[in-house]
Amino acid sequence: MTTMNNIRLSTLSAVKKILIKVGSAVLTGADGLDLKIIEALVQEMCGLTRRGFSIILVTSGAIASGKHRLNITGRLKSIPEKQAAAAVGQGRLMRIYSKAFEKNNLYVAQILLTMSDLTDRQRYLNIRNTLSTLMEWHVTPILNENDSVAVDEIKFGDNDNLAAMIANIVEADLFINLTATDGLFDCNPAQSKKAKLIPLVCEFTDAIEAAATEETSAVGTGGMKSKIAAAKKVASIGIPCIIAPGKKKKVLSDIMAGREIGTLFLPQTAKLASRKYWIAFTLRPRGRLILDDGAKKALLEKGKSLLPSGITGVEGEFDPGDPVACVDRDGNLLAKGLVNYSDGDVRRILGLKTAQIFSVLGHKDYDEVIHRDNLVVTGDLKKNKG
Repeated sequence: MTTMNNIRLSTLSAVKKILIKVGSAVLTGADGLDLKIIEALVQEMCGLTRRGFSIILVTSGAIASGKHRLNITGRLKSIPEKQAAAAVGQGRLMRIYSKAFEKNNLYVAQILLTMSDLTDRQRYLNIRNTLSTLMEWHVTPILNENDSVAVDEIKFGDNDNLAAMIANIVEADLFINLTATDGLFDCNPAQSKKAKLIPLVCEFTDAIEAAATEETSAVGTGGMKSKIAAAKKVASIGIPCIIAPGKKKKVLSDIMAGREIGTLFLPQTAKLASRKYWIAFTLRPRGRLILDDGAKKALLEKGKSLLPSGITGVEGEFDPGDPVACVDRDGNLLAKGLVNYSDGDVRRILGLKTAQIFSVLGHKDYDEVIHRDNLVVTGDLKKNKG
């Protein structure tokens, strides 16, 4: 047995909960949805379920399915066109999945999401509770972006990003990202015959990120770059990721047997807490706080909370509890966090001592503008950012 096999088997030994993402390029063929591929993958997922694993599926394919049903070729350019195609295709996609699982006496549940479902903390927790209950019932959750209603402001960007967020919600033990390629190569295999597969990634170096391309297929939205970003995000909370060829026969069985297939990304040793992961990667800042050098040092080097005395400027409009970005005088990102005061209140107290807050505002709910527990600094963001 090779060292690589040992690493894989060791990584997989404690896995119970598996999040599987299947891209459009895997699910589609010359005649639209590739029913044989879907049947084969479902058969494998059902086999894993019978062995005691919990499976959560994030699937693409709604738009591709709709395009095929409507005899549309090439890329759809406008959002209304994509939304209409998704509306046509999503029902068909779920019907195919449902029938395939029912052949194995298992059932599925459809969950369609937009970014706003996850940025609201209560809805986020509701989704987590629903997913947990479905898994307790041995029902396979099938998730997709709600393309029919999503616009740029509430889109995940691609299902790689959605899958990374769901992995955090369900506390997955393993993230398998099935794609049209064999894994991550040291250069683009479509452009170089000398490209070599990278079987193991222990650290997200500049060289690893440079190896990923942004090229997408005619039916997909995320290239290898987005897959590396997703792997990096889940690695930050201790979840290993495998990028593997989704059309390969028995791909899931081979992965779980520890065979050398695809690229394995090992989890980071310093884990980011689930709540801080939510702040760092799910929430989109509503505004910016500009900090002086003293506050910058306090946040980055001393792990302190952000006090009003270190703030020199405020941009945007936000309410207490909203996410904001903290930047230095040159606009470099220092941290992201949940603010305790509105933009109007911060503008009134910036540069002041904590003891002066009450005399200026007439109330003092917190000493800190952002408490350290609600703050993620760039050391974490850069190590794990996509």
